[in-house]
Amino acid sequence: MNSKFLKAIGPVILWLVLRLLPVPAGLTPAAWYFFAVFAATILGLILEPLPPAAVGFIGVSFAAIMCYVAPTPAGSVAWALAGFSDKTVWLIFGAFIFSIGYAKSGLGRRIALLLVKLLGRRTLGLGYAIMLADLVLAPGTPSNTARSGGTIFPVISNIPALYGSEPGPTARRIGSYIMWTAFACTCVTSSMFLTSLAPNVAALSILRSVGKMDVTWMGWFMGFLPIGFALLLLVPAITYFVYPPEVKVSEETPAWAAGELRKMGPFKFSEGAMAFLVVLAVFLWIVGANKDIRMPLLGSNFIDPTAVVFLVIAAMVVLAIVTWDDILANKAAWNVLVWFATLVTMADGLNKVGFVTWVAKAVASHLAGFSPILVMGVLVAFFFLIHYLFASLTAHTAAVLPVVLASGLAIPGMHAKAFALLLCFSLGIMGVITPYATGPGPVYYASGYISTKAFWSLGLLFGALFIAALIFLGIPWLTVIRPVG
Repeated sequence: MNSKFLKAIGPVILWLVLRLLPVPAGLTPAAWYFFAVFAATILGLILEPLPPAAVGFIGVSFAAIMCYVAPTPAGSVAWALAGFSDKTVWLIFGAFIFSIGYAKSGLGRRIALLLVKLLGRRTLGLGYAIMLADLVLAPGTPSNTARSGGTIFPVISNIPALYGSEPGPTARRIGSYIMWTAFACTCVTSSMFLTSLAPNVAALSILRSVGKMDVTWMGWFMGFLPIGFALLLLVPAITYFVYPPEVKVSEETPAWAAGELRKMGPFKFSEGAMAFLVVLAVFLWIVGANKDIRMPLLGSNFIDPTAVVFLVIAAMVVLAIVTWDDILANKAAWNVLVWFATLVTMADGLNKVGFVTWVAKAVASHLAGFSPILVMGVLVAFFFLIHYLFASLTAHTAAVLPVVLASGLAIPGMHAKAFALLLCFSLGIMGVITPYATGPGPVYYASGYISTKAFWSLGLLFGALFIAALIFLGIPWLTVIRPVG
């Protein structure tokens, strides 16, 4: 019996067991049966007997055929297709196309090399250069795998050899330090911006569905700013002391980066055009959602964030930064489109059948009587730590966020918006805890510079630092200093 068969049969067994159990009091049979399909789908996303998008598609298809969410066949199909009309799903897809522009234009590589050239003389400075490179790329790159694994890692992987640092006995000369710094920093930048991690915008859909609340691009950024600023300052320095490199100073690294920049030649039109479009997108994301700012060139004072993405993609094609064939060939973007559309639909189904409300009331009944601030911190920490059980931030978002969010919102006196934001902010930083917790993790783990023991130990240490910063800086910031409502 091979492992692929076991992975495939696991979700089926889970579905069958839940389906045969008595329907819990307070739930309709359809709600419980849909939860059985949902749980099996999430287990399928974790085990991955098939690609995640296929697992999600199968789950939605089965639930639609059985009419668990809507009572009529026509209504059930309309529900199944609803995720494909979700604006945030297309925002994710469109932003993935941005990463093609970064790669094809060479802008991403040039930014990384320039920062290394400027700050790479000291190893600690190199750590901050890597952090800044990721930070600059983050607002326009919703895939941290593409940003860090596909742009940052290929650049910094050339650096250790300059110091005689290779995977194995010499890894700690410098390679281990820069690899962990790059990985930990991309987890922070993944929480920094709404558009720096694909599950962030998926979480926003869940906030709308479960909590009936919305968050602007600027609102997200300002909410996480003190937490992210503190962590980005600390990560390279703390890594430098707890996982120190043997080489502290080098003249070779800036020279190498300068040489690579010379090889790239002068700033190309495609790079300049891409830079302009990214700045334009960020500008419109910030001001476009503010109805008080007049934009006379537009048809109204408001431009939807997804429309901004469509505008930039159209401009990228017109300016030949990318071609339509590039877009059609990007399997990751189309795969994510299907994946997130089905997951948004499944999460919405949990809410529609009343399962989320049922769980929320049950959890709230056990938390009643405690301080809302204490409950907020406990639930955020629980949401963070349970990611040890997941190999996908997307699966975690779809499976756990609706339940935990609804549970907290049912607590009398809970600061709803602050609680919701803290849950969303945790999605990027929780990726630091294991080698499989987020997309770039396997890339850095497979580099050979960080041992298994070191990866898990550092994940535990930095995970504790990240969740402590989120709770002890985030709660007062969002509820007292700059209260959100």
